[in-house]
Amino acid sequence: MSTTTATPTSDDGAVRVRLDLAYAGTHFAGWAAQPRLRTVQGVLEDALATILRCEPLGLPRPRLTVAGRTDAGVHARGQVAHVDVPRSRWEVLPGRSDRTPGRALVDRLSGVLPTDVVVHRAEAAPAGFDARFSAAARTYRYRIADDHTLRDPLRREAVLWHRRRLDVAAMDAGSRPLVGLHDFAAYCRPREGATTIRELTRFAWSRPDTGPDAGLVVAEVVADAFCHSMVRALVGMSLAVGEGRRGGDEPDRVLAGRDRSAAAAVAPAHGLTLERVDYPPDDELADRAERIRARRSPEEVAPRPAR
Repeated sequence: MSTTTATPTSDDGAVRVRLDLAYAGTHFAGWAAQPRLRTVQGVLEDALATILRCEPLGLPRPRLTVAGRTDAGVHARGQVAHVDVPRSRWEVLPGRSDRTPGRALVDRLSGVLPTDVVVHRAEAAPAGFDARFSAAARTYRYRIADDHTLRDPLRREAVLWHRRRLDVAAMDAGSRPLVGLHDFAAYCRPREGATTIRELTRFAWSRPDTGPDAGLVVAEVVADAFCHSMVRALVGMSLAVGEGRRGGDEPDRVLAGRDRSAAAAVAPAHGLTLERVDYPPDDELADRAERIRARRSPEEVAPRPAR
């Protein structure tokens, strides 16, 4: 994926465009483009290339940068991406209509994209915007139906059906010590050269009384960024606590030990949804992106004795 940071109004002939989108992850092999696999990035880049007439005009294929690369089967309601579009192609998108280029792009994408991907908004991004590195917070929710009376066939691809009643209070209490800046090596799939230090700002479990999630067991997990499979690993440990297979202090003990093999199995992907991505004010976007690119150092995290 592209990680360039050209200013939207730069002299290189490109306009940086922010895309706000949603997708059902069921039939995708994740976000990131992969050869011979159907991915969200691949489908979107194909659609953009068609609309912008890249091949007939000899233009490079569009390359998307996304706020959060979701795994296979994970959904998104509030995903954000950016793409650098040649200014000449951006300006002609409305044709003879009175639409803005962004509105025209959204309309055209709706006629090209499959029904499991929707772009809700497209607009020229503020100077310094980077969908990935400018993001200040990413919010995920994991939904579980632990009673057969709560199983809704219309939501079966976005809610985990669990056979045993869960102790939500124990799950919530066990998750609280994980909030903060920690090395989450025990809850991440290792990737060479990637840091496992993250700042978790919220990890809470509840059973809502009202609304579309009434009766379900719902986790809300918020951080500045996440490691590979981190949210599903955290949920997997919470499920073990909620079932009584692990004690309430186990999530924190495993975190302190930094041993991936000590954690519970990751939770299934389909219960997880990226709900939204938050960004700082426009005048702070470039500074935020520059700071986040600097790799976090282990020295940032105070040592925690293994328990």
